[in-house]
Amino acid sequence: MNQAKTIEQIPVIVISGFLGSGKTTLLNSLLNHLPKTAVIINEFGVTPIDQQLLKKQGMPVATLVGGCLCCQTRDALMPMLKNLRMAWEANVEKPFDCVIIETSGVANPEPVLDILLRQRWLSARYRLQGLIATVSATMNADTLRRFPQIHAQLAWADTVVITHTDLANNAQISDLTSTLKQLAPTASKINAVHGAVLPSLLLAFPQKSRYTPDNNSADLTAHRFKSISLQLEQRVARRHLEAVLSELLQTYSEQLVRLKGVVYTLEQPEPLIIQGANGRLYPPVVLAARESDDTIGRLVFITDGDIVPLTEELMARLRT
Repeated sequence: MNQAKTIEQIPVIVISGFLGSGKTTLLNSLLNHLPKTAVIINEFGVTPIDQQLLKKQGMPVATLVGGCLCCQTRDALMPMLKNLRMAWEANVEKPFDCVIIETSGVANPEPVLDILLRQRWLSARYRLQGLIATVSATMNADTLRRFPQIHAQLAWADTVVITHTDLANNAQISDLTSTLKQLAPTASKINAVHGAVLPSLLLAFPQKSRYTPDNNSADLTAHRFKSISLQLEQRVARRHLEAVLSELLQTYSEQLVRLKGVVYTLEQPEPLIIQGANGRLYPPVVLAARESDDTIGRLVFITDGDIVPLTEELMARLRT
């Protein structure tokens, strides 16, 4: 009697978290510990930025743009996972040992968990290792109240990483800790400073996922969010750019929920990573020069609703 061949499962880690909460920084930290990893990045909007922010190169990276995984799960994520698996099986020397999926900041991670555990072909070949959710210590109570996506991201988390603790005061951290006891009572909580987390703590997932597909939560769409992309053909003065972006983030703090991009300045040849959220522009970080650099700056703004004059206002201020 022939015994069925055991199918080797590839572990999958899902990283979730609201806009600007530090998912990509955490991903970079994980990739240092897990060098043979395939990465799937979902970005809201049509201009991919996050792939440029990965410090480690040479790994399989796929980007889903133009929406959120809530809407794209069946149409894009499933065939992407199937193609990754078939490429893995076709190689004698396996190109990767695990897969990390970084969801969009406006996505409910539940559809991703659903297909990893429920879709028969995929669930036989992939094993959900755990879900990590990032949450910024600087996030105010109004943000948490306005966006139910945050609740869903925290509800399904096995591990919650509290980021930006170096930017928050003790009262903010204490309030968030109390909130997490209610929204993610069974998840492990880890404080991260500048994205630094011990891998042993980060990857200490429970033996079995707490996720139960039959208990589906309400459908949370990202249709209220808008994405605005802008290209900067010329290099700009760094101090002037920072001043303009800081002012925009403060002026539209209620509507402008996320800013990210890679820009080129007059002061140095290497590009700068620009990030902002919660009305704050974070300190820019120098990105190592790469052969693919084209010296065209790219900024992506994610807004809650429409900000009609945003692009024109930004370009007008940069010219002054």
